Amino acid sequence: MLAKLWSAALGGLEAFPVRVEVDVGPGLAGFSVVGLPDTSVRESRERVIAALRNSGLEFPLRRITVNLAPADRRKEGSAFDLPIALGILAASGQLKPECLRGVMLVGELSLDGTLRPLRGALALAHAAPPDGALLLPESSAREAALRPDARVYGARTLRQAISLLGGGLDATRASPPAPVRGGEAEVDLSEVRGQANARRALEVAAAGGHNLLLVGPPGTGKTLLARALPGILPSFESGEALEPTLIHSVAGLLPPGSGLLERRPFRAPHHTVSGAGLVGGGRGPRPGEISLAHRGVLFLDELPEFSPHVLELLRQPLEEGRVTISRAGGSVTFPSRFMLVGASNPC
Repeated sequence: MLAKLWSAALGGLEAFPVRVEVDVGPGLAGFSVVGLPDTSVRESRERVIAALRNSGLEFPLRRITVNLAPADRRKEGSAFDLPIALGILAASGQLKPECLRGVMLVGELSLDGTLRPLRGALALAHAAPPDGALLLPESSAREAALRPDARVYGARTLRQAISLLGGGLDATRASPPAPVRGGEAEVDLSEVRGQANARRALEVAAAGGHNLLLVGPPGTGKTLLARALPGILPSFESGEALEPTLIHSVAGLLPPGSGLLERRPFRAPHHTVSGAGLVGGGRGPRPGEISLAHRGVLFLDELPEFSPHVLELLRQPLEEGRVTISRAGGSVTFPSRFMLVGASNPC
């Protein structure tokens, strides 16, 4: 028997829909996943088998084939555990297939059937159809509900997800959480004593969105001044916080149940940071420090200690406000409009 259902996968800051097809047929018992899955997706076999059995459900000892379409795009992450498990139940007659219609399913399963928090829940919510519903782990549901027109439902366990689907999703929809403060602990400019010229420079930079270079001997307060800068920047305007929140969500830096960032981000990478760590990259490109500082402050302490190659990588993002990372499988663009603050000793 064949079951078809919808899920989604992350690609940069965006998510794309994935059709999950599960076939349970005669033949030697086996479980294979096709459709260009990465290692974490292939390992879902073991998690799904254990979760089904520990949830008191039957795992069919038959030939099981799971296809993730489109097959020409690499699928990464563990968010396919829930749709694969529900597809197996539907294909083996343990769940009515009509329960899965019009519902996008994402979630990672623990071995006991508990649903774990997801990275990029807000981006996944934007891949859901406007007239459909999204079912995902309860710990990530409120973050996904930041999309105002999404019908988002959360479940704690595989059993509860089955119960929600069987009841036609009559449960209460998830509501977006209150805003949270992002970035590191804020330093108030009032804590800085003296340094009239430096304080004036900070105020001018904050008012005009200018970059800043602080030069002075060790111990004169360059780092303290830089950390005070986010506190005097203008608050986020309407809708401006959504993009920085989305970046932190995809990077896995939003705590479960978090809402929109309330304070502008502040990032201070060490001078040993690599080029990929600063501008983003990796096999499945993830945002780097310049994107995590989007709409906020990027602080480079001990500026001359950074590699010249790494500093050269900042040229284009500073000019264009975005960075494009190209790989053999395609390219991803991350926003990177930030204020750059450097600090250096005189010699």
